[in-house]
Amino acid sequence: MADARVLVVDDERSMRELLAIMLRQAGHQVTLADGGEQALEALRGGSFDLVITDLRMRRVDGLAVLRATKELSPHTVVLVVTAFASTETAVEAMKLGAYDYVTKPFKTDEIKLTIANALERKRLQDENVALKRQLRRERGFANFIGKSPRMVEVFETIRKTADSLSTVLVTGESGTGKELVAQAIHQESPRRTGPFVSVNCGAIPETLMESELFGHLKGAFTGAVATTTGLFSAADGGSLFLDEITEVPQSVQVKLLRAIQEREIRRVGDTRDTRVDVRLIAASNRDVAKAVAEGSLREDLFYRLNVIPIHLPPLRERREDIPPLVAHFIQKISAELGKSVRGVTPEALAILEQHRWPGNIRELENVIERALVLGSGEMLEAGALPPDLQRPHDGPDVPLEIPPDGLDLETTLDRIEHRYIQMALTRTGGVQTRAAELLRVSFRQFRYKLQKHIARAGPR
Repeated sequence: MADARVLVVDDERSMRELLAIMLRQAGHQVTLADGGEQALEALRGGSFDLVITDLRMRRVDGLAVLRATKELSPHTVVLVVTAFASTETAVEAMKLGAYDYVTKPFKTDEIKLTIANALERKRLQDENVALKRQLRRERGFANFIGKSPRMVEVFETIRKTADSLSTVLVTGESGTGKELVAQAIHQESPRRTGPFVSVNCGAIPETLMESELFGHLKGAFTGAVATTTGLFSAADGGSLFLDEITEVPQSVQVKLLRAIQEREIRRVGDTRDTRVDVRLIAASNRDVAKAVAEGSLREDLFYRLNVIPIHLPPLRERREDIPPLVAHFIQKISAELGKSVRGVTPEALAILEQHRWPGNIRELENVIERALVLGSGEMLEAGALPPDLQRPHDGPDVPLEIPPDGLDLETTLDRIEHRYIQMALTRTGGVQTRAAELLRVSFRQFRYKLQKHIARAGPR
């Protein structure tokens, strides 16, 4: 690490000057302190990459300098030098965060190597911090594109919410970015270094829900061939995101409520409770108040989850955000595809702005990706957009009036449902979980309806 800022602390002038000459010859910026008091003044007035301090000094000793350095600048590397070596002082210095411990008299080559290693440690620390900042940008607010007043309000709520431990309930249609909200809350919080665990409750079979969330002991039930910790334990020290919270069975909701209240869980088959430190964020694309009224979500659990509510508006209600979203996705996806697409033509943008986007931001991203894969040139043109966006949207083939001889309501509704399932599967490339989200039903509901229509169609 060249051109490092180094503070040398020693009450012996000859030792300060020796280290200063050595460090300046290596190209480093050197500040000298005659004892611990001057060192504390220097630390309060500036920042340093490396502090080299003598241990035994008048009034303020090297351990005090070490403590002050770690308090004022935790990432500064500290090297302790002393003529009074002992196991006790060495252990104490290392416990306080010293990088290394060198005894006088030392060989020049020895201390040069130790200093080089210490500065390499600092370089790696700085690189790690930079990577973490980049990760926060990529997974935090940088993924949120929006200037509309409603999205600005969402951003502000996330900022205010992040530092607390309060549970958050995120609502909004499928594809509006509920998991992005959860990730942003986690990344902006003190828990950012802990795990972020995400689970779609609608994709877990009811019989396995309790085991997935809380874990189980070996032999707790048929098929439990090994002990598992569960998702709560996996998220210990971090955040747990439970999507489609209304799909959790009533029997598990009781245990979920207890986990939130007591911060304790009990694995299936266990008789002991386990403490967990988890920040819970739940989400649903359903009307949660209606789910409570219908009895599918316990009222007491709803109030525990709804401490901080965040509602994400659908894309059709914030059309001013479509142009920046389109620009963001073009830049992101074209880079992934190795293409150099500069932007979108006015004709194509007009089509994108007029579409209702039932699949919201996820649908918009998929459309941009398809257009960039199939299109060519430096601009995304209208001709590269899917045909159903380029023509006025027609609804299903439904009679506007009841025919004179009447109609079979069940058959008509069944035909409409079948058509929408086909359209959803076509739009999502056959991915059933995404098709279910597009139709705003749980994965279990979608799978049941799909199997019903396949059975009715019979062998072909």
